[in-house]
Amino acid sequence: MTLPSPQVLLPAGWPRPKGYANGVAARGRMVFIAGMIGWDAQGVFHTDDFAAQARQALQHIVDVLAEAGGRPEHIVRMTWYVTDKREYLAAGREVGHAFRELIGAYNAAMTAVEVRALMEDRAKVEIEATAVVPD
Repeated sequence: MTLPSPQVLLPAGWPRPKGYANGVAARGRMVFIAGMIGWDAQGVFHTDDFAAQARQALQHIVDVLAEAGGRPEHIVRMTWYVTDKREYLAAGREVGHAFRELIGAYNAAMTAVEVRALMEDRAKVEIEATAVVPD
């Protein structure tokens, strides 16, 4: 049986989660994208605003994925590392808008974790992603 790539996994009777998928199945070329942060391509931060940094990190993910011939809909997993849970939640509307604009549907399995710090002092969010580009 050939599955569409990716296929969101939702067990019978479970409510659809808001903002992520419980699981995803896919076939194809796997692409692993390192943690991206909210600086520009030259490593310069232009803002300390959480939502703006998240938007920039998402754009980096889209750009790296394009190098592999992939598109945002091929993303199957994301892990978000945030330095302040409350700031992340407060920026939800703006982050959601950026996500829908740059990535599209919330069909990736996602995890968000609050961490004490990231390697770059000004970074407020770091996002890593895995994509499966169909054969």
